[in-house]
Amino acid sequence: MSEQSDPGHPRRNNGVVLDDTAKRIIEVLQEDGRRSYAAIGKTVGLSEAAVRQRVQRLLEAGVVQVVGVTDPMMLGFSRQAMIGVRTNGDLNVAADAISDIEGVEYVVITAGSFDLLVEVVAEDDPKLLDILADIRSVDSVDTTETFLYLKLRKQTYAWGTR
Repeated sequence: MSEQSDPGHPRRNNGVVLDDTAKRIIEVLQEDGRRSYAAIGKTVGLSEAAVRQRVQRLLEAGVVQVVGVTDPMMLGFSRQAMIGVRTNGDLNVAADAISDIEGVEYVVITAGSFDLLVEVVAEDDPKLLDILADIRSVDSVDTTETFLYLKLRKQTYAWGTR
């Protein structure tokens, strides 16, 4: 039986095998991405060096990303919005073009009434209008609908592992 089909060796799309220890390391990092390798090691039962190696492999494979999550409002960005986009062409081409626009922070291809959902962060309304104009100028974009964020109530990245 291959690791791909063995339920004891869950394999993700990128080919990385996530054993129970790797999953626990990920969950610890989701709780606190600043936790030291030594502290993670105590939690998961590995040495500091072993945790360092495992985290490095997870980073290189793109399984995890350790970043500082900020509140855009606290950094001078007064406008956040989700923009629903309907297209008439290749979704991947449209998503790539929109991803390259400054101020676009998140692009996802969806099923439903929109082809793409695009999250943007802007300094003010004029900058938001500029970003929106840039999105609308992409050849295959038909229509957009903008949803302004009024108040962030919850943002978490600690969904655990499966």
